[in-house]
Amino acid sequence: MFSDREILSVVEMLKNENLDVRTVTLGLNLLDCASDDIGRFTDNIYARITGAAENLVKICDEVGDKYGIPVVNKRISVSPMAVAGAPFNAQQMLSVANTLNEAAGAARVDFIGGFSALVEKGIARGDRALIEAMPEALTSTQRVCASVNVASTRAGINIDAVLLMGRTIKEAARLTADRDGLACAKLCVFANIPQDIPFMAGAYLGVGEADAVINVGVSGPGVVKKAIDRATASNPHLNLGQISEIIKHTAYKVTRIGELIGREVAQRLGIKFGVVDLSLAPTPNVGDSVGEIFQSLGLANIGVPGSTVALALLNDAVKKGGAFASSKVGGLSGAFIPVSEDLNISQAAAQGHLSIEKLEAMTCVCSVGLDMVAIPGDTSEETLAAIIADEMAIGVINKKTTATRLIPVPGKKAGDHAFFGGLLGESVIMPVNNATGENRFLRRGGLIPSPIHSLVN
Repeated sequence: MFSDREILSVVEMLKNENLDVRTVTLGLNLLDCASDDIGRFTDNIYARITGAAENLVKICDEVGDKYGIPVVNKRISVSPMAVAGAPFNAQQMLSVANTLNEAAGAARVDFIGGFSALVEKGIARGDRALIEAMPEALTSTQRVCASVNVASTRAGINIDAVLLMGRTIKEAARLTADRDGLACAKLCVFANIPQDIPFMAGAYLGVGEADAVINVGVSGPGVVKKAIDRATASNPHLNLGQISEIIKHTAYKVTRIGELIGREVAQRLGIKFGVVDLSLAPTPNVGDSVGEIFQSLGLANIGVPGSTVALALLNDAVKKGGAFASSKVGGLSGAFIPVSEDLNISQAAAQGHLSIEKLEAMTCVCSVGLDMVAIPGDTSEETLAAIIADEMAIGVINKKTTATRLIPVPGKKAGDHAFFGGLLGESVIMPVNNATGENRFLRRGGLIPSPIHSLVN
């Protein structure tokens, strides 16, 4: 239960600090919709999604209104389509994507995730068909999001899949050249992907999950920044250990709100409550930025020396506070640093404070990876694949989730701007080391073996 003081604090967060529940995501198992007939399969998944999600938006709005806590996004995640639709070819997979898009529209959700494949150890026929269909699927639909897991600590890094994703990203960018490569903003490449992510574009429902489950993603970067500002204004001599405690207590309050909303939505829908994802999810709005937290901590900008250790402090404190507040923590859980989706981070990149190399170093200690990074359109497939492979290595060796959402913006060069709209924001095009010549290292292909510490049985 909240004390009177905590309730007043939460009211202040809602009024002035951009607190909200960023997403309530309904996860649906579609494996029982399987059929070797494409018409029957698409009919089955449409009926399943629209039936289960019929009241999702309505109930989220009602619960949000009841507590005065807005639920910004209502989303759906489904079983990986490369598994559920394994018998089908690329053209039929495109039909599946269109059906997912239509079902999401009928349910009035903003995104549906799960046009996904798990290829960390090898690529099956269904995986290859789905990946082949991805560029056109992400171009022709508005709500479908895709993810591909190409590496894991237990399996290693599938370099063949990494190279394939480099080509896929380039093609998706080409098909949406008139929208600054927007299709790529709906595609994540992962190492160690969790089965219960509520955030897009990575969300899907793992094969070990229940038939239906509600997962919640909370917000709160603005709340954390204000808490630090208040504390340091009253006591400028606070040390970093004391500031960590302040972040931890703030994360506790934010997570309790997410759990409250998620459990009531699940109860009203009559389905299981899953997890709270503790990730601090920024938006392009002023005052709702992870980057601004770095300035409150005392750094000139995110990306300057000291940024990696500051992010480590922030990520750890958020996890500690959130884990105490919720009985079920999952997803990614930590701090997001998506360049275009965070106004302060985007500005730091434009001013030259934040480079891709520094961003990669910071991903060693944060929730995810190189997220919403716009790069020059002439970046080669092999350079894309090499950047992905480097990020996958960080996840595999450190036994954590890492991912990339890279957007090679057609026709634009470093220093230009890309505009994606809405929560996806805008960003300067960041320069990359696009070395000429064939990358003979990656072209060798194969599977980079799992590290020795994967042998934990």
